[in-house]
Amino acid sequence: MRTLATGLLCAAIMALPATAADKPYNAKVKVVFDHVLPNVPGKSMRGVLVEYGPGGHNPSHTHPKSAFIYATVIEGSIKSQINDGEVKVYKTGENWIEVPGDHHRVSANASDSEPAKILAVFVLDTNETEMVTPDK
Repeated sequence: MRTLATGLLCAAIMALPATAADKPYNAKVKVVFDHVLPNVPGKSMRGVLVEYGPGGHNPSHTHPKSAFIYATVIEGSIKSQINDGEVKVYKTGENWIEVPGDHHRVSANASDSEPAKILAVFVLDTNETEMVTPDK
């Protein structure tokens, strides 16, 4: 089921402005499911597949204040930093969470030669349309 939020998420990430240091991002984002949670009024679950090419990354960003995110590496290795925590490398099968209000400072492929993928599952307010807010 595709919704307005699905389209806006893809548009928001794909339209992120690149600086000279960020060209190219070499990351592709696709919403793979979007469902209202019937037993949790006002909440939805959205699955987002993020595919990073070699050396790919996304800019530092935040998510909606209502979003709880569970991310699992499904291929390769991902470099991630949440808030002011340490930069960690997660390998295939490993995961992390982001709680409402977290700042995702580093989101990148840990390899310059191999691709990587994550599946990020969001639980958030159903009416949320802005799922990613890049830092200014």
